[in-house]
Amino acid sequence: MPMKKYFFRRIALTVPMSRRMQLVICMRLQAASDIAFASIKNGTLTVYYEGIWKNSWLNDAMSGRPVEIVPRKIKGNRNKAADLKAVENQTEKFGREAFVSLGGFVFFQVMKRFFPQFYISMRLLRSAFVLFSARKIIHDGFNSVVKDREANADTLTATAVIASVIAGKPESSLTLLSLSNAAEMLTSYAAERARKHISDLLSLDQQFTWRIDTDGVERRTAIEDIRPADRICVHLGEKICIDGIVTEGSAAVDQASITGESQPAMKHKNSRVYAGTVVQNGSLTILVEKVGDDTSIARIVHLVEEAQTRRAPVQNFADRMANMLVPVSFIGAALVYGVTRDWQRVMNLLFIDFSCGLKLSTATAVSAAIARAARQGILVKGGNYIETLADIDTVVLDKTGTITLGIPQIAAIHTTGEVTEKELLLLAGSVEMHSIHPLAVAIQKYIKDKKWEAPPHITTETVVARGIRGLVDDFADGSGGKIIVGSRRFMREENVVNYNEIDEFRHTSGSSVVYIARDDKFIGCLEINDPIRPQMKRTLNQLRRRGVDEIVMLTGDTEEAAKEVALKMDLDSYYAEVLPEDKADIVRHLQKNGRVLMVGDGINDAPALSFADVGVALGGRRTDIAVESSDITINSDDPSKLMEITQIGDDTMNMIRQNFTATITLNSIAMVLGALGRINPLVAAIVHNAATLAVVLNSGRILISLEKGILPSGNRK
Repeated sequence: MPMKKYFFRRIALTVPMSRRMQLVICMRLQAASDIAFASIKNGTLTVYYEGIWKNSWLNDAMSGRPVEIVPRKIKGNRNKAADLKAVENQTEKFGREAFVSLGGFVFFQVMKRFFPQFYISMRLLRSAFVLFSARKIIHDGFNSVVKDREANADTLTATAVIASVIAGKPESSLTLLSLSNAAEMLTSYAAERARKHISDLLSLDQQFTWRIDTDGVERRTAIEDIRPADRICVHLGEKICIDGIVTEGSAAVDQASITGESQPAMKHKNSRVYAGTVVQNGSLTILVEKVGDDTSIARIVHLVEEAQTRRAPVQNFADRMANMLVPVSFIGAALVYGVTRDWQRVMNLLFIDFSCGLKLSTATAVSAAIARAARQGILVKGGNYIETLADIDTVVLDKTGTITLGIPQIAAIHTTGEVTEKELLLLAGSVEMHSIHPLAVAIQKYIKDKKWEAPPHITTETVVARGIRGLVDDFADGSGGKIIVGSRRFMREENVVNYNEIDEFRHTSGSSVVYIARDDKFIGCLEINDPIRPQMKRTLNQLRRRGVDEIVMLTGDTEEAAKEVALKMDLDSYYAEVLPEDKADIVRHLQKNGRVLMVGDGINDAPALSFADVGVALGGRRTDIAVESSDITINSDDPSKLMEITQIGDDTMNMIRQNFTATITLNSIAMVLGALGRINPLVAAIVHNAATLAVVLNSGRILISLEKGILPSGNRK
């Protein structure tokens, strides 16, 4: 897969704006289809973009007009039903054609045996019937030669049909048409089943829900009439039809369609729930946040459907290889005719081709892999990423929220004696009040658990990968001032006095230490621990056994905290206190030596996710920007899903290689036997179509739930 090529531009902003306005500008820019990441720091806008810079991007973002974006089309239920019906009609059409061809063959054989004279006199009728049955194949085959200047499988089949008519044995090609249409029918059916797996898995399949009116009465309401801010009630056995937050009740909810988790999740007040999940025990009252095409399940449907249209390079290779092998059959047929003058041997070679097996089995394998990943709660945005996964040799992980849970807790509080612990926490909580950084969330949670109330701040400013500073008024429990909260490096850069006093405090190895200063004077620090995700170490060990050579960690956290995690996880290397653009540069550097898979979950990971060969957004708390920038989205917090998706990539490519070998071997043997006259055209057609059907069904095995021994799972290297 060619590496995405991005450029970056830095623009000095002369117009003063609030932090909120800066975030709005960045979000508007990132809505553009060619912009991977945008950030504003110290009055400078940095934009990573693909292709040619457009001044209209910035003008539209600053003016408030919608930025030019690629529209995201989410098919409605009616269109999906129409698409599914079209696929079913195609399957029925192939079945009909196969039945007509087979019926014609049987009829002519009966006439030949019981009414030979009449059979001989029907030669023109027999020829006309065969040509009519093969009309579409003849049209497509010679249309390819005229328009594309290239012979394909249809060209070969059309030539075989015409050759049988010229040889005076038109009905012999009916066997080819019957088996060919039967194989196409079964192939179409296999593809239909792959699509239906997705539709059945993700379909809401529910038309009504219970809306709670202002008077508290539950009323049965059509789903299309539900709006954000409504309250609905979902009872035992019912499917949740919206994304929202639980306001009352508790229940066990099966959310396998969203996260791939096999066990139901317990939902209580303030828990988040998603459309497409099922209440297995209990009942919930839910405040509606997203409905219809805005829900997570609609996004999943869109991503999976769009992924089916993105071809993997191996599919293009299969197509090229198949088209290259078509002339082999023509050349072989010409040589056989020149040597033997035997039309039956000629038709043997014309009845056999490699292209059907190569093309159909590869397309089916990739489609089945995407469907299988979706069933596990893993959304792959294109078949090309399935192929790339099989070649990954370097894994890069963000620390906070990826290696760790992203739910840090305050482990210890140290003060210099000038402030109390409560005053220290309230000052830090004031400036961190609106931050979503995990360390800030830990401070906010501690204050909330203590039932304290942080004083309001006057101003705040976030410094990426450093910390936050702001102004706080005096309050009941202490004095305000210029408050700085962040890393040791941030203290040094801000010329904070006596920040080295931290050395006097003993703190737990591996803890993140948050420094706090007031009016440029150090007043204390907080030790915050962020537990490592369960199963993460095991997952990384499994990745190594499957052929990953290097595992690297990137983080904006301190050197000490990064080093401790790297030692615990036995990582090959790590980079601490890095900025978002630094992460992208490190990924680009690692790409010089191999294929890179980047795993992240936050806004600051977006540039690196865009640059990586495969970007993976991990976890239920990953940001929308991380999802947009990534190539694969894992909806679960379970790191073992990383292992599952790499295994799906490996198994898919192993299966495609198996199919290539089987298709070429079986058809080559059949061609040799046909050229020697050891088989007749009927047997040649049976061997060719049986081989095609076998490799297509082999590809369909990817849809089977992974059980021990079903699919190959050996090392890639």
